[in-house]
Amino acid sequence: MNELQERTREKLEGNSFMNHNYMELHFLEPDHAVFKLDIREESRNTFGMVHGGALYALADNATGCAAHTDGRHYVTQGSSFNFLRNQPSGTVYADARVRHRGGTTCLIDVELTGEGGKLLASGTFTYFCVDRSKIEAKAGK
Repeated sequence: MNELQERTREKLEGNSFMNHNYMELHFLEPDHAVFKLDIREESRNTFGMVHGGALYALADNATGCAAHTDGRHYVTQGSSFNFLRNQPSGTVYADARVRHRGGTTCLIDVELTGEGGKLLASGTFTYFCVDRSKIEAKAGK
């Protein structure tokens, strides 16, 4: 494991939402992050398939992590996300790669794949660079 992955894993231990939903960092390098979700009962919708919100959240975590590889702090500004197919069990991977990094925004593409490498969803996320101290002050930290 490289230094970037070690530092990031330590930070992600404090991500209660991600941990509660069984999402984990699988791979990390500058401008590229892969997250995975092993589908559990809690991950499924009433049809028995992975809940769309779980897929979106997995994509948001992967893209956010890819954005943060430059050491700055970001929040999600917007996204476009397309659901293509679904699956009831197994593992889903979210592979996120920075397409453009500017002074205040970062554009990231993501693909979610499931069993057999089938494409489940894809999207583009825009992140806005923020001053961490101001965000923490608003959150009461």
